[in-house]
Amino acid sequence: MGHLKASKESCFFAVLERKMVATLLGLKQYMGSRFDNRGNRMVVTSILAEPNVILEKEESKVTLGFGRRKKAKKTDNAYVKVAGFAPRFIKEAKLKNGDDQADSGLAAGSKVTVSIFALGDLLKVTGITKGRGFAGGVKRWGFAGGPKTHGQSDRHRAIGSIGQTTTPGRVFKGKKMPGHMGVSKLTVTNLEVVEVDEATNSLLVKGSIPGARGGFLILEKTGKAKGYTPPPEEKKKDDEETAATEDTEKKTATKESAETKAGGTENHQESVEPEIAKEEENAKN
Repeated sequence: MGHLKASKESCFFAVLERKMVATLLGLKQYMGSRFDNRGNRMVVTSILAEPNVILEKEESKVTLGFGRRKKAKKTDNAYVKVAGFAPRFIKEAKLKNGDDQADSGLAAGSKVTVSIFALGDLLKVTGITKGRGFAGGVKRWGFAGGPKTHGQSDRHRAIGSIGQTTTPGRVFKGKKMPGHMGVSKLTVTNLEVVEVDEATNSLLVKGSIPGARGGFLILEKTGKAKGYTPPPEEKKKDDEETAATEDTEKKTATKESAETKAGGTENHQESVEPEIAKEEENAKN
C-alpha cells in the first residue's frame, strides 16, 4: 500500500511539472496580407503581445497582467507590489498540461511571452467588436424586411410582428429588435499562427479578428493546425561555406587529373616518333 501511495504521489507531481500557460493578453495592431510557401495570398492580422506578468499563481490557474495604468487604484496595490506597476488589463487563465514549460517557472512575478506560441498553432481569440451605433433589424440581425410591392411604401426595412395578441399580451425578453449594435464580446476560433516575432513581441494570425486597432484581445492556444508541416530549415552559413570549399577542391582535383593525362599522352607520342624514324632509315638501307 505504501508503494502504491508513493506511485500515486509521484504521478501527481509529474502532472504538475507539465503545467503550462496557454493564454496571453494582447492588442490588435493592423491587418495585411502574406504569401505562404506555395505562393498563395492570405489575410493576416498582427497582434502585439508584450510580456504578461503573472500576478497570482494558484493550483490550476494564474492571474495575468498586461499593459500599464496611468493612475493606480487602491485595489491594485497588491498587484503593484508583484509587477512593479499597475496593470491595465487583468485576466485569469487556466493552466494546461504540456511539455514545453515546467510548473516551477510560473511563480508570481515571472513573465509570459509570445514564445509560448509556435507556427501552426490554432488560437481562440476573444475581443470587443467595433461600435456601430443604433441599428435597425435588417442591419443588426439580418432580417429580410417587408415586401417591395403590393402597396408597401415605408415598410421595406421593418422587422414585422414582434409578438402575439392578448395572450401573453407582452413582448418576450430577448426579442431581436432595433438597438445599439456592436461593442460586444466576440470569440473567433481556429485561427492559425503564421509568424512569431519575439524581438518585437508580436505575432501574425491567419484571418480576421474582432475589434478596432488597439483593441484588447485574449489569445488562447487550442491545438495544432491539421496537416501542418513546418517550413524547411534554412542552411547555415557554415554549411554553405563547407559545401563551396568541397566543390572547389573537387574541381581542382579534376583539373589536375586531366592535365596529368594530357602530359602522359604527349610524352608517349614523343617517345614513339624516334622509333618510327629509325625503322624508316633501316628500310631504305
